[in-house]
Amino acid sequence: MKKGFLFAFICVSSLLLRAQKFEGLAPTPPMGWNSWNIFGTDINEEKIRSMADLLVSTGMKEAGYTYLVLDDGWMAGERDSITGNLVADPKKFPHGMKAIGDYIHAKGLKFGIYNCAGTKTCQGLPGTRGYEYQDARLYAAFGVDYLKFDWCNTSGIQAAEAYTTMSNALRKAGRPMLFSICEWGVNRPWEWAGSVGQLWRTTEDIWQVFDGYHDYGTWKAWSVMTIADQNGTLRKYAGPGHWNDPDMLEVGNGMSLVEDKTHFALWAMMAAPLMLGNDLRKMNAQTAALLTNRDVIAIDQDTLGIQGFKYSDNDSVQTWFKPLQHGDWAVCFLNRGSKPKEVYFYWKSEPVNDTLFHQRLDKTYNYRLQNVWTGTIEGNTSMPYSGKLQPHEAALYRLKR
Repeated sequence: MKKGFLFAFICVSSLLLRAQKFEGLAPTPPMGWNSWNIFGTDINEEKIRSMADLLVSTGMKEAGYTYLVLDDGWMAGERDSITGNLVADPKKFPHGMKAIGDYIHAKGLKFGIYNCAGTKTCQGLPGTRGYEYQDARLYAAFGVDYLKFDWCNTSGIQAAEAYTTMSNALRKAGRPMLFSICEWGVNRPWEWAGSVGQLWRTTEDIWQVFDGYHDYGTWKAWSVMTIADQNGTLRKYAGPGHWNDPDMLEVGNGMSLVEDKTHFALWAMMAAPLMLGNDLRKMNAQTAALLTNRDVIAIDQDTLGIQGFKYSDNDSVQTWFKPLQHGDWAVCFLNRGSKPKEVYFYWKSEPVNDTLFHQRLDKTYNYRLQNVWTGTIEGNTSMPYSGKLQPHEAALYRLKR
């Protein structure tokens, strides 16, 4: 009897954990804008409409940033007392979420929204636990295209079960939605979330600092390089339709232009989702040019779908490689340190071999060396590379067949 009960329990459990996510929604890493980094919960109709307008007028939409995601703070403090539905905050969004979604869609963009796997969101608003199927139907009625699902107030809840339940609820609701699993890597989602969602957070929240941490007292937000250290070890789990998510971009939020460029370069090398987190109303020309650099975006969005890898790390100088379609490669030379560094790389003698994805840099071929920041061709790999990197600077190249 005990063996029979155990077998039945295992069968039921396996059915519960059999997710049916929508396929084909993220063949390359998703790109868009999220409200949290710059606004927190201080969002409203005017700001969101303005961001939708600016995604178009600044060229962001044309560059590929198509998802506009409302993070925590869009809903009222209680569910509707009669229907149990989530309700938009009537002061912030007097016309409701359907109207916001319609406005976003009218701009040729896609509509994203936020909730949490727990009983309440991270800001204490109504969570989804126990309402998964009801909330999924509501999001479908709103016209939602992207759900970011957080992990606060989840005591006693099992992560794989909670996210699988929500994934199945979205599927049942019938509207294809990209599912963003945001449990900060606590429960190693890369090991179980491939059939559950299209992307999963691998780290704590990001902060606009190049290296180290930002200390909140009870927890620490991570820097660009701290996140790269963690996310860079997980490349075998990423690929078309299932991406490691090292959190949103902090480009334009207070780091130097050199650090912003390195941040953007690393996210592209890691095939990361590119979710803007800056205030588009205050974006300067340098930030706009960086974020719309098509050659960097092409590295991130490469259809081969391989996350790059750190090839070497010597005296604070890192070298990253990323195989690309049609036999091309991307290479990033990065000075993580606080002093200028000389960089030398001997293409013909270095054994660049991505054994995980069976890609090898062809040392018999002379690749053209395209500087991705300037777009210019700077010779080829018949000669060794040499350059000087300032502190925190990244040189980014495409090796072109």
